Amino acid sequence: MTQEIKQLVDTAVKGIQEKKGRSISIVDMEGMEGTVAQAFVICEGNSPSQVSAIMDSVEETMRKELHEKVVRTAGSQNCIWVAMDYTDIMVHIFLPEARDFYNLDELWQDAPTTQIEDVE
Repeated sequence: MTQEIKQLVDTAVKGIQEKKGRSISIVDMEGMEGTVAQAFVICEGNSPSQVSAIMDSVEETMRKELHEKVVRTAGSQNCIWVAMDYTDIMVHIFLPEARDFYNLDELWQDAPTTQIEDVE
């Protein structure tokens, strides 16, 4: 993972942790064929309102610290699964049952994955 991608990922994680997002996984997509981004940051929130708060926190943290604006956000209407596109990285924020159902973590099981410890 390049330093630029790592900085984007670390900043997204900081925004997630700011709102107590949990079960954070970083999937390094570099070198994987057919991917839309260099890395996926996947996490979950306990409720639609927490998913929304995590989304807002990631957006604000990325803008303030790196002057990065989200290119596209999908799923913010119902906050079951929010996907935030930052071109080089994608941030996915799920409700636990949606994360289990869509199983993105397993979809890219060939890619190196890092688990981030939950903050209390």
